[in-house]
Amino acid sequence: MRLTLDNITKTYRSGRLSVRAVDGVSLSVSPGEFVAVKGPSGCGKSTLLLVSGGLLKPDSGTVMLGNQSLYSLNANERAGFRNRNIGFVFQQFHLIPYLSVTDNVMAPALAAAKNGAGDGPRDRVTRADELTRELGLTDRRGHMPSELSSGERQRTALARALFNHPALLLADEPTGNLDSENSRIALDHMKRFASDGGSVLMVSHDPQAVAAADRIVKIRDGRLIS
Repeated sequence: MRLTLDNITKTYRSGRLSVRAVDGVSLSVSPGEFVAVKGPSGCGKSTLLLVSGGLLKPDSGTVMLGNQSLYSLNANERAGFRNRNIGFVFQQFHLIPYLSVTDNVMAPALAAAKNGAGDGPRDRVTRADELTRELGLTDRRGHMPSELSSGERQRTALARALFNHPALLLADEPTGNLDSENSRIALDHMKRFASDGGSVLMVSHDPQAVAAADRIVKIRDGRLIS
């Protein structure tokens, strides 16, 4: 599915102070395309990603994934749509600390099951086994996040993001806590996802990560400058 952002604006307010984090941004990511947004810290990259994923409603503008306007949905509808169609990879991993690697990878299936959707238990385990094998986590399936290295945590987070066969993968500084080898592994899988027809939008200031993208756009003070 194509991601289309049209004239997105988002302002944060605290008392009398206001900061325009995203200022009139328009951007599209086509199926099969890996787009990187680069810029310094505090320039609006993460806000742009959260808005793109249906996690933060913009003040104005529209976000379309395929033919669906994300913010025309109510909160519950948007959560269901997000779970079915969007995978997230964050710098801080956001793994559930009391679940094993396998259970963390299968976490998106829990939300789908609550709504009476998704695969059966056996299919979920098969899918989790497939992803952990591809990402070199076979021997770590029963381990808790606290027992994993940073690279293993990020690979677990990537497997979780890919679990539901999403149309769009969003990545926020996915190599920020990784060494060069684990960065390469994560980026290779993101590139493979795009080559298989998925859409990837990544924000980063890591030159190695940005260089992996098909297209690079720059953001400064909330505005795209190229």
